[in-house]
Amino acid sequence: MAKAPQRKLLLSEIQLGMRVKLPLSWTNHPFLFNRVDISSAAQIEMIRGLGVPYVLLLSELNSGAEVVEEDDNVEDEIAAEPERDLKADTRKAIRLSQKRFLENVNNCRNVFGKIVSDPEGAYRLSAALVEDLLSHLQEVEKPFLTLVGMEDSDVSVTQHGVSVAVLAMMMGHALDLSPRELRDIALGSLLHDIGKLKVPDVIRRKRGALTPHEANYLQMHPNFAYDMLNRSGLFPKEVLHIVLHHHEFIDGSGFPDGLTDHKIPITTQIVSLANDYDQQLSGQQISSPQVALGYLFKNRATKHAESLIAILVKILGIYPPGTIVRLSDDSVAKVMMTTKEVSQPQVWACKEDGSDASLRFLSDEGVTVQKAIKAEELSEGAIRTLQVDKGISFYFSSLQT
Repeated sequence: MAKAPQRKLLLSEIQLGMRVKLPLSWTNHPFLFNRVDISSAAQIEMIRGLGVPYVLLLSELNSGAEVVEEDDNVEDEIAAEPERDLKADTRKAIRLSQKRFLENVNNCRNVFGKIVSDPEGAYRLSAALVEDLLSHLQEVEKPFLTLVGMEDSDVSVTQHGVSVAVLAMMMGHALDLSPRELRDIALGSLLHDIGKLKVPDVIRRKRGALTPHEANYLQMHPNFAYDMLNRSGLFPKEVLHIVLHHHEFIDGSGFPDGLTDHKIPITTQIVSLANDYDQQLSGQQISSPQVALGYLFKNRATKHAESLIAILVKILGIYPPGTIVRLSDDSVAKVMMTTKEVSQPQVWACKEDGSDASLRFLSDEGVTVQKAIKAEELSEGAIRTLQVDKGISFYFSSLQT
């Protein structure tokens, strides 16, 4: 296999369709790898904001040159690496969380694809996926949350399912639930919206208000999901309860059965809350994770147990991953990972104009978050650098603290 020539390319010469290599350590740029396939103008702007005079051109659009792919086995890399500084470890942890998230979204899609035609195969795949999630949760003594996501701003049913599973498992872990209960939470979370596949896209993706008929049809998705899974006879009753009742509230105002708190098991209550929070983000009703937390306090205080809301807040932190913030040195940033110091999370920061982007460790710098800000307060350059339009999901961090 022949390698493409690596000639220096001025930043002004970068075009869509090129594959380039950044002349930087991977600890000093936001991409998963040094080799980048240029597929959007936002990527070009991000590279221009890195402060490098050139990039290395590996191949051009339709050049026919074959390029040796960079090894993306991040887990093997981490296992083989000697102990490194906090910034290097955190960068690797973020990359690993993103890799695991994408893998599990794909695995979840495979489960959905088999649930009718091959229910036994779907169950085996889902059980293996749950074990992966559980092992990632238990990988460190004190797990934190990392911001992950896909390129699109729209969040799919499977992305939402993985993110809800992560939030709900973190809550269950904080409550010292048993491994069996954590498995039920994980599997119920992954499958809770599978019934939406039976809802027409024109209803499911509608941006405006739904008609009463459309709303009633959409509210049937828990019943659709329960019927699909129950028919196989493979899934535990605890998981089926989560799937059927993940929209129930403790005040009896939920659906499909209007259950009240004493009739809703703790596992279902946890998934209901995690789903309610993540849905504010995946449904694009609210763009800021911090604003979504405020929405829970203002509009859902009677619908979820106060103790569970308190646990979710503790897990997400004052500034949940994905929140856009202003720092005490007047930089702007996106929160990437929660930490023990709630006002000093790990952030991807830049200047007001979007330049000088870098992963920053506020606790090392003595810098703090001043406040959360809205996307409208950012310059166009900062919006591109911080990738404000990307969907927001969560995954476990593997960082040892």
